[in-house]
Amino acid sequence: MRTGFKEWAVVVEALRRGEQALLLRKGGIHEGPAGFAPVHRRFWFVPTRFHQQRESVTEAAQSLWPAAASQVEDPATLTLTCWGEVVRRWRLDSEAAVASLHGFHIWRDEVVRRRFSWGEPGGVHALAVRVHRLPEAIRRPWSSAYDGCKSWVELEAEVDESAAVPVLEEARFAAVLSGLERSLGRGEDVI
Repeated sequence: MRTGFKEWAVVVEALRRGEQALLLRKGGIHEGPAGFAPVHRRFWFVPTRFHQQRESVTEAAQSLWPAAASQVEDPATLTLTCWGEVVRRWRLDSEAAVASLHGFHIWRDEVVRRRFSWGEPGGVHALAVRVHRLPEAIRRPWSSAYDGCKSWVELEAEVDESAAVPVLEEARFAAVLSGLERSLGRGEDVI
């Protein structure tokens, strides 16, 4: 697999530990006026410190910072610890829908509201992801092609994901997905 999805290192750590199975994305400056598009089903999580701010995550998530910092401590190295597969997606067009996700992610509520309201059009994408964790991190040289305010990157070489195992057992992930569907409705299956 060569597709990468850039996300705050602290969020990648929450995903890797099974404390979160949801991505919220508005889009980066380099994604143009249409913003983010959920065009890939499977991808590596590319941890980044870009835009990451400690005060943007909940008090409970503060303990993730040391492990998250270790993923991005060397700016010349890409550290891959997990990959995700989108199983359901939603386009959230109301602040009430966004507010219903409290507890499904580590961001503070005001951070999610800002993402929702930023730019035109208003709204945000929500992606339920089944996360798979590697037994050991894979390290590769960082490429300048990964720089910039964008969600998707193409890794310079294939990275074998076969040693990774699901972070959440099937029943636990099904319970999380069921909770998201109670909050947001069925959403779109991802084929």
